[in-house]
Amino acid sequence: MIMDSRNAEDRAMDGIAPRGRQAQPLSRRSFLVGSAVGLGALGLGGCKTSDGMLTADAAKLYGPVPQEKFPIPAVDVSKVDPKYYRRTVSYASKEAPGTIVVDPGQFYVYRIEGDGTATRYGANVGRDGFRWSGDAYVGRKSEWATWTPPKEMIKRQPEAAKYARGMPGGLDNPLGARTLHLYQNGAYTLYTIYASSDPESIGSGITSGCVGLLSQDMIHLYARTPVKTKVIVLPA
Repeated sequence: MIMDSRNAEDRAMDGIAPRGRQAQPLSRRSFLVGSAVGLGALGLGGCKTSDGMLTADAAKLYGPVPQEKFPIPAVDVSKVDPKYYRRTVSYASKEAPGTIVVDPGQFYVYRIEGDGTATRYGANVGRDGFRWSGDAYVGRKSEWATWTPPKEMIKRQPEAAKYARGMPGGLDNPLGARTLHLYQNGAYTLYTIYASSDPESIGSGITSGCVGLLSQDMIHLYARTPVKTKVIVLPA
């Protein structure tokens, strides 16, 4: 059982405005918090990253997705630590193939492949005080989901009032291109695994408990994840 004493507003939000920055117009990044992680420039030629992936291959993996309803731009891979690039890794598990395991302490999400391996994705996770752990399942899936700010948020941030009836899907929507909505015992937990367009957030604890993957990674995971898939969130 996931134990969480926070109110629905905090749990529903994917994040809040960044700390230590001037107020920004309401946008996707307005719902993220924490310092940007500067990771230095990576060349896009034939050089290898520290863990062996060609930087050109990484740029291709995270290239633009123009066929989407809202075309997704390429990720600036220089802003992502190479250890968070999508990979197939050795991963011993007794869980059924397809099971999703979230490891917030390491900023990874794994999809169990059933042959001693897993597909590993880099992630952003809940910030201190907003993390949770336990078992859940994918109760619903959505593409370019509508996001609705809670009344408490509108009271605190009046500029959000224009979305009181829902922010349509799009690149600025906090839920992004794909969303896996997590449930327990038939009830929506208000937690999600969602698509992030902010490469600097990967490897950081910035959200109010939700888990974000780069849009290209989230599309990859979403396509392979049916409703009812088991999700395990490990303690941080």
